[in-house]
Amino acid sequence: MKITAIRTQAIEIPFKEPIGTSIHNITGVAGLLVWIETDEGIIGESYLWVIGKHKVPVLEVMIKALGPVVINKNPLDTEALYSGMWKEINFLGHKGVTIFGMAAIDWACWDIKGKYYNTSVGRLLGRSRDRVPAYASGGLWTSMTIEDLQAQAKSFVQEGFKAIKMRIGLPDGNMDLERVAAVREAIGPSVDLMVDANQGLSVNQAIKLGRGLEQFDLIWFEEPVQAYDLAGSARVAAELDTPIASGETEYTRYGFQDMIERRAADVLMPDLERVGGVSEWIKVAHMAAAVDIPVSPHIFTEHSLQLCGAVSNISYAEHMPWFVELFKEKIEMIDGDILIPDRPGMGFSFDPEAVKRFSI
Repeated sequence: MKITAIRTQAIEIPFKEPIGTSIHNITGVAGLLVWIETDEGIIGESYLWVIGKHKVPVLEVMIKALGPVVINKNPLDTEALYSGMWKEINFLGHKGVTIFGMAAIDWACWDIKGKYYNTSVGRLLGRSRDRVPAYASGGLWTSMTIEDLQAQAKSFVQEGFKAIKMRIGLPDGNMDLERVAAVREAIGPSVDLMVDANQGLSVNQAIKLGRGLEQFDLIWFEEPVQAYDLAGSARVAAELDTPIASGETEYTRYGFQDMIERRAADVLMPDLERVGGVSEWIKVAHMAAAVDIPVSPHIFTEHSLQLCGAVSNISYAEHMPWFVELFKEKIEMIDGDILIPDRPGMGFSFDPEAVKRFSI
């Protein structure tokens, strides 16, 4: 089998209402859908996303720049393809948009591999479970009022979620404490609660706020400081009893090796596009397992499920609804767990009507 072509399509998915974090005001998400075609008619799919459609052309150019490395190569040879792309980007660097491009190609090839062998990627990697605990991540923004936070938190519980995440990181830490207290009151003590500061705090602010948050029995405190400040994140982790979660903005196994060695986080959160695709995500998860650190994938809910099903040290899957309309298949939940599909490949395929609707 050989790769014959790479196709892409830019998309934009607008939100009904803007959402806010400590560092973002988001009106929608944009992205690039990717199809890798083969001479045997099997097509692999993947996608990348960004905040701001003006950034999408950069993703497309990066993927096309990698085309000469993979065209006419066997997509089943994922490790060889990854190594070839890794060498190709040496001059441009091994962080940032170069890794985005590698990720899209790598994970589309894994989709092809599963379809070729008529099995799910999870089974190719060694399936260990058929369901994974989920946390609701598509709400509880810093832009919401306390009343709206409580109402939405209750609605998530009514939908069946047993874990939810809210965003914090307001200029006044007392306001964050008040808001977390209100959400905890709304959901009660039996529902797991996480908070995410989206890198919006200084180290001292994070430690002070984190100590105040410990009364709420949080599952984790996510990205309290700037993602590149591993020393600062390690200081926060050492000072607090609440586990620190981070890694969604980290690149490849080398970045995560640094995080592990610095003890910068208690939960690692590899992101499919930033970590470098399926091949690298699995390496990171196994590195973390070797030192008994749990992992939880960042966004890409649908395609991350196969990875959740194939590793032993998964904690939660992030349920982010931003991209659900893109796919013909839908996420299934039972008792707060997402069921991991056993369909060939990554288990989800683009809906042509949705592609047409969101294309730009």
